[in-house]
Amino acid sequence: MSTNRDGNPKSKENRKGKTSKYAGKNLKYISKNKGKNKKEDSPSKPAGLPKRKRTNKGEPLPKFNDKIRLNKYLANAGICSRREADVLISSGVVSVNGKTIVELGYKVSPTDEVRYDGATVKHENKRYILVNKPKDFTYKYEEDPTKKSVYQLIKKACPEIVMPVGKMDRSACGLMLYTNDSDMEKKLTHPKFKVAQLFHVVLDKPVSDEDLEKLTKGLYVDDKVFSVEEASFVNGKPHNEIGVRVLSHKSNMVKLMMGKMGYEIKILDRVEFARLNKKDLPRGHYRHLTEAEIGYLKMS
Repeated sequence: MSTNRDGNPKSKENRKGKTSKYAGKNLKYISKNKGKNKKEDSPSKPAGLPKRKRTNKGEPLPKFNDKIRLNKYLANAGICSRREADVLISSGVVSVNGKTIVELGYKVSPTDEVRYDGATVKHENKRYILVNKPKDFTYKYEEDPTKKSVYQLIKKACPEIVMPVGKMDRSACGLMLYTNDSDMEKKLTHPKFKVAQLFHVVLDKPVSDEDLEKLTKGLYVDDKVFSVEEASFVNGKPHNEIGVRVLSHKSNMVKLMMGKMGYEIKILDRVEFARLNKKDLPRGHYRHLTEAEIGYLKMS
């Protein structure tokens, strides 16, 4: 079994010179075996059947630009659907800066004045809300007020309707991002983007070294091979607490893998999502992303 101790060149600490909760001399640290010396180590194979090559599926990654198509602008404002907006544009009832537009595919910027049937169409502000979801709260909207929902926590965050980026089990807790930016949501959930997530996992029993290594080598679950980018014991904590980093928008991967090996998850806490962390964000609270954070998500 290959282990990396202390000076792991792949660790976040050595790359950026920062310390973290999962760093320390007594840390049991295992990451995916990559690099020039790969052949020198024992071959890394997933437990069970051989790992298959998987192709990335989905639409192309969205491109972020201040200008958007006029039909999308109208749809975002709640006037109608994009297809219906094309009909309105073709009929000559939409104008931009006083000029009637009949060209399909015409693009507008946030500073343009768009009018439909003589009335000004208000541009919807983009909202990005980071929530530290408590356990037993659903990430979806619930019409029944007796059912705990994240929407109850963020109801005063903004007047716009925001949607969750990805999913999270009711029993899990940690960071969830909500936005009305459809391009951002599409990017962060796109298979090619491979959003980084860090989980703090508390289990019903100590994790063996062999099982910790299986997480990075790969594990066959329900006819699919899952593997994590990094897995480690939490420094100064019992070995039933581990830190797991995955490169995927899926939040249930860790639960499936640990269940396959016979472990029951007591706490599954997402402490990082797309390089966003929950520092100074208590459980059950939210905050709006800064301009720098929004810019990073668009450029990464």
